Amino acid sequence: MQPLPAEAMTDYDHAAVYLRGVSVVRGGNRLLDSIDLDVEEGDRWVVLGPNGAGKTTLLQILAARLHPTSGTVALLGQRLGAVDVFELRPRIGLSSAVLADAIPPQEIVRDVVVTASYAVVGRWRELYEDVDEERARDLLDALGVSHLADRRFATLSEGERKRVQIARSLMTDPELMLLDEPAAGLDLGGREDLVTRLGWLAADLDSPAMVVVTHHVEEIPPSFTHALLLRAGQVVVSGPLESTLTAESLSETFDVALELTRSEGRYAARARRGEGLRLS
Repeated sequence: MQPLPAEAMTDYDHAAVYLRGVSVVRGGNRLLDSIDLDVEEGDRWVVLGPNGAGKTTLLQILAARLHPTSGTVALLGQRLGAVDVFELRPRIGLSSAVLADAIPPQEIVRDVVVTASYAVVGRWRELYEDVDEERARDLLDALGVSHLADRRFATLSEGERKRVQIARSLMTDPELMLLDEPAAGLDLGGREDLVTRLGWLAADLDSPAMVVVTHHVEEIPPSFTHALLLRAGQVVVSGPLESTLTAESLSETFDVALELTRSEGRYAARARRGEGLRLS
């Protein structure tokens, strides 16, 4: 195949994510308002914001599961509206509460992972090759849950479910990985184990571009490179992590006067002493 001439190339041909002026309106409510975002190969992005900021809506767009009301969305060089999303979705790894709710409670853990090969949940009559079954086992082992391969998904703890979902999100060797609040509901030990494993994944140059949604700076894994802060569907700040994630930007995003500290690649935030009230 001959390469495209320079004049035929688009701004998003080599981008993992390209958003320009993206808005989502539902029932008269503007869930996202004119979002611009560029995620390149090798980027590791965290999306932070309070409840109702539009984080999950944004992730549904990045997963090719929601079309915007207006604006341009291109994922892995393919523009939404001009591509078969059923061919695009297997190239995108996704872990989210919505996906977890769709997994049949009686599904065997190894099948939860291997069915990602067809971008489906619930094993039925699909045929998988030995190499698929082996990859599912290897991913479960990498996430520390290989011993759960024969368990029913419904019998797992919240932390175990999270790790199984992340193994599933890696099953197709995706080019883009999306994690929606991966540490939500975990106790301290479970959170630290998961964040550590995500840090290892982020540090691996062979890992896909990553976007992680969270409410808490403590859940940002080491080796992450960029941050997008959202409030009421609008971008507060976006760019390289060290310059965008500041006490000032966090305070504006969460409407609380906050202090931010960093140690060994990990962040922590707390209300300024004597200033724990809302700013507005």
